[in-house]
Amino acid sequence: MANLSADGQDEGRMEFLLTLKRRGIGDQAVLRAMDEVPRERFVEAAFADSAYADQALPISCGQTISQPYVVAYMTEQLGVRSHHRVLEVGTGSGYQAAVLSRLAREVVSIERYRTLADQARQRLASLGFANVTVIAGDGFAGVPDKAPFDRIIVTAAADEVPPALLDQLADDDGVMLIPLGPQGAVQHIVKLTKTPAGVRRESLIPVRFVPLLAGQAQEL
Repeated sequence: MANLSADGQDEGRMEFLLTLKRRGIGDQAVLRAMDEVPRERFVEAAFADSAYADQALPISCGQTISQPYVVAYMTEQLGVRSHHRVLEVGTGSGYQAAVLSRLAREVVSIERYRTLADQARQRLASLGFANVTVIAGDGFAGVPDKAPFDRIIVTAAADEVPPALLDQLADDDGVMLIPLGPQGAVQHIVKLTKTPAGVRRESLIPVRFVPLLAGQAQEL
């Protein structure tokens, strides 16, 4: 098990924030949220010494925690405000939900692996992120009984935008971010904005995410 000293953690966090700024993250609220969330608490113990490195790391159930830059970039592009209700599809370790919780009124996060959902729920509660609700379920279906959502963020890649998620996005300037593209190849984060004239679509940066799978996992 890796043990990172307090001084090492502080140095890592400082470099972590500097890296985000150097790579173009300029929203001070997003940078503050990234600083407030202890990333080392959301990674596997064996990777604690790499918690603040700008790289994705493995977690349980064959999933990953996204690299900090991608978390910050997607959060910035989402444009979350303090009155917003946000749906996250793909809870993972709960890290992205924790960052969003610093910016939004409420975060609802859905995870297909019950093991991950249970672990994230306990972790978020123990760290005091009280405005996050974690649900075990099918990400393609979203959470219709809690819709509409001002913002939706999908942290796994799909071939197409799930219609149910678009339906659950608020009509009044609702924004969704989702990685689109084939499994095992480069995908792009796509930003969808609902306007009176229809849905505006923008293709953003190239990324690699684990696939968004339909249904709730039975084994884990």
